[in-house]
Amino acid sequence: MARVALVTGGTRGIGAAIAKALKAQGCEVAATYGGNDEAAKAFTDETGIKTYKWSVGDYDACKDGIAEVEADLGPVDILVNNAGITRDAPFHKMSPQQWQEVIDTNLTGVFNMTHNLWGGMRKRKFGRVINISSINGQKGQFGQANYSAAKAGDLGFTKALAQEGARAGITVNAICPGYIATDMVMAVPEKVRESIIGQIPVGRLGEAEEIARTVVFLASDDAGFVTGSTMTVNGGQYLT
Repeated sequence: MARVALVTGGTRGIGAAIAKALKAQGCEVAATYGGNDEAAKAFTDETGIKTYKWSVGDYDACKDGIAEVEADLGPVDILVNNAGITRDAPFHKMSPQQWQEVIDTNLTGVFNMTHNLWGGMRKRKFGRVINISSINGQKGQFGQANYSAAKAGDLGFTKALAQEGARAGITVNAICPGYIATDMVMAVPEKVRESIIGQIPVGRLGEAEEIARTVVFLASDDAGFVTGSTMTVNGGQYLT
């Protein structure tokens, strides 16, 4: 029977590449999104992957949404916590709202999704939780105190929860992408993009599919001895 995978923020960018790659590996895949109905419809039309709309920052919405996914596809075996937002500002100009919105989605959202699936994974003695963090959760970034704090928190969450899940057959790992050629990055001015690329030893931006391939490995049965790990996929820009 095919594994069921749930990818948050799974209709665009890195999330869409992950959802497609898991489907190509034979998984039954569901993708969540937070607001862009047009992009979600286009994604489903292209891939056949069903999409579900809710905010990962809302615990009860996650509970209800997951129940709907599991009614449609069966128990979720693989969770990819990919949903994330930015609200960048220098710290002295950052509002409490900008801070809280990022924490709610990028950190609390990981708790909300994982907590609502954890009991079922423990009962079935199998689970794969893969948290998409960021290079900026490792090294920090000017103007991203909120984002960097949330993404660093995802790494601590990963390390702690891996220890709890290990004997229940659940692995918990994180991936820290560097700068990836998503629509958001490609939309920045060319000079800024060139400056970013100049900091990457391999001399290019990453591709969303490269993150997706890392997810596919961590989600596989072959990765059963890999847990509590942070996979750094950044072209050598930041080494840990």
